[in-house]
Amino acid sequence: MIEADPRRAWLEPGAHEVAPGVWRMPLPLPTDGLRAVNVYAVADGGGLTLVDAGWAIDEARQALVTALRAIGAQLGDIRRFLVTHFHRDHLTQAIAIRRELGAKVLLGAGEKHAIDTLIGDPAPAMRHQFEMLLRYGGEKVLAALRAAGIGADASDPGYEPPDAYVDSGELFQVGDRVLEAIATPGHTRGHLVFFDRAGGLLFAGDHVLPHITPSVGFEVDPPRLALDAYLGSLRLVRRLPDAVLLPAHGPAGGRVHERVDALLDHHDRRLAEMLRRLGDGASTPYEVAAQTFWTSRRRPLGDLDPVNQMLAVFETALHLDLLVARGKVALADADGVLVYRAGAGASR
Repeated sequence: MIEADPRRAWLEPGAHEVAPGVWRMPLPLPTDGLRAVNVYAVADGGGLTLVDAGWAIDEARQALVTALRAIGAQLGDIRRFLVTHFHRDHLTQAIAIRRELGAKVLLGAGEKHAIDTLIGDPAPAMRHQFEMLLRYGGEKVLAALRAAGIGADASDPGYEPPDAYVDSGELFQVGDRVLEAIATPGHTRGHLVFFDRAGGLLFAGDHVLPHITPSVGFEVDPPRLALDAYLGSLRLVRRLPDAVLLPAHGPAGGRVHERVDALLDHHDRRLAEMLRRLGDGASTPYEVAAQTFWTSRRRPLGDLDPVNQMLAVFETALHLDLLVARGKVALADADGVLVYRAGAGASR
């Protein structure tokens, strides 16, 4: 008999009460990596406020309808969506439901840049990433992405502007709870977490995840020091009172401080490791990534699917750029490819 993996138990569909009047609803994703996104329904008077929404696909909509039915609710009871960031698996189903039923959609103010760009022309997101792969020496990864047909479709991904952009510090009365929006840039420019101080809950989005390290700066044109912003956001959350972790992916119920400490330690070790890789002779982000092991299973770069290979190369570049900013690495341009060397020097 093969026992079920307890780390996958969080994928079980339905409405799982994680606090009085707060339900976690895992909704399926059309990807081979992350299998689901947690949407949280919070009792809001005679209706509901949802934190995040899921990807606008039929399977996610049906899973949401079924989960709501389990708590005696329906789509029409959703008053608003508090969306942690602009990625499809968090925002696009909110847009689709708003089109049909009029629920309000709120998003962090820092995401306006990405939304305006994606609405103006959906193509630049992958085009910019493909250009950066070449700058990072990742021709092999780019070829794998193209062979898989990734980035070829520039059709409408379901983005629209929110009803309002949310500033850090805004408070939302949600039934008996008050949720405070806190800007946590890093995963994206405008990522928000929502903190219930009185209830000791942190709706963490993709900022703090229990089993994986969140990707950093995966957007149209991430800031060069997105990793520095992310580490600063982790330290900001660490200074808040400890709380129950309600993540967008993975099981709920861990402690925020413990997981933040682990993430900060991970990035400290990763920075040191990549500095060693430069000392061993690697120079481009692709070369460093190819000499680094990835995921908790310590898989080599070539064992990852093309999208995760791309993310690994981007994460490597962000670590190297932070080392440049700290004066530990020099950066040069060699015929359009970025080359890093251990030792102080000029930045780009």
